[in-house]
Amino acid sequence: MKYLLTLFFATLFLSANAQKNRFPDGSKMSPWFSDFTKTKLENLGKQYIVTEHGVKNDSTLIQTAALQEVINKAAETGGVVVIPEGAFLSGALFFKPKTHLYVAENAKLKGSDNIGDYPIMPSRMEGQSIDYFPALVNAYGVDGFTISGKGTIDGNGLNYWKAFWQRRKENPNCTNLEVSRPRLVFVWNSNNVQVQDVKLHNSGFWTSHYYKCTNVKILDLHIFSPHEPIKAPSTDAIDIDACTNVLIKGCYMAVNDDAIALKGGKGPYADTDPNNGSNANILIEDCEFGFCHAALTCGSEAIHNKNIIMRNCKVNEAMRVLWLKMRPDTPQMYEYISVENVRGKAHSLIYVKPWTQFFDLKGRKDVPLSYSNHINLTNIDMDCNIFFDVAITEYDKLSNFAFKNLNVKTKNANIDKSIVKGFSLKNVLVNGERVR
Repeated sequence: MKYLLTLFFATLFLSANAQKNRFPDGSKMSPWFSDFTKTKLENLGKQYIVTEHGVKNDSTLIQTAALQEVINKAAETGGVVVIPEGAFLSGALFFKPKTHLYVAENAKLKGSDNIGDYPIMPSRMEGQSIDYFPALVNAYGVDGFTISGKGTIDGNGLNYWKAFWQRRKENPNCTNLEVSRPRLVFVWNSNNVQVQDVKLHNSGFWTSHYYKCTNVKILDLHIFSPHEPIKAPSTDAIDIDACTNVLIKGCYMAVNDDAIALKGGKGPYADTDPNNGSNANILIEDCEFGFCHAALTCGSEAIHNKNIIMRNCKVNEAMRVLWLKMRPDTPQMYEYISVENVRGKAHSLIYVKPWTQFFDLKGRKDVPLSYSNHINLTNIDMDCNIFFDVAITEYDKLSNFAFKNLNVKTKNANIDKSIVKGFSLKNVLVNGERVR
């Protein structure tokens, strides 16, 4: 009997471990997702300490040109640009192939709050390929690019935030793009990217944005922009935009918008535009979320997200844990998304509603459909105001939702299972009562 029990529990362990290494659609997870090896400064090639190459340790000077010259030198032979202890003020910087960025402990690379220091160029914002302002740190086509060190990259965003809220006061319907603001980090068309350990603070717009990248590891970052006393608008912590294979691990995120947002394109014909694309194979684990509009969001500019896992995370002040933005002017498919082993507090556990801000069918006669399939919540212990915050239209199709091992305390325990085709609930406790 003892042997049989041992065999039984061993089988359960192996089964759970095997499941841990699979994506929600059942496909095997590459060993790449289990490698958390940190980049070491000494392995990044020749070190170009900026103060040894003409950059002054003076926090009052904007030194964009001098800093860019150091990057250009590093690109000639390959190497790492080192920001040493101190504060260095700059506009947009562009890293090149064979270069890296290292921000030393007690060092700060700080963005200029003059938008003139960010020259407009081809870019990507809010699901559109447009001419726009670059970020403070940019990498266009830099395979193997890394950002490391325990220092801070600071967007110096206060004046940008004030300008946005002043414009919003003048015109409550103004778009995010109307007020000129830079992002903090933008990585485009770069593979095998790793960003680790740094602090990304006070961005003027989105904090970090990865577009059309493959194999991106984001490890142990501290990402922050305030929601009080002045709100830092649209400072998403991490925007994943048409990327494949992304690991986000051990990060702390507290921003005045979505923490992790999956983008990819918007508009009635977004799925036919080659500039857009799917997000696939995204693993988020061991993260902590402070204030944010949502811990994990699909949209509002997304056409296809597949095989997304958020697990082993703590949520402190999120408005929502999982937000599926159903955009009625864009064809969407959100599928095989799992939230597992999450605990904490939020306003809503799961939020699925139409997102109608800036709605524009651009002359299309029919309304494109949006789908959310195979959405799983497993092993959740959550204190929230609303458990099932879901309301859809005839153009939103929900199917194959599975909730398992949920312990939820909530002020609003209502759940309408009829709006989901194929809804499985197993061991779901809401305010101590089992929901069937």
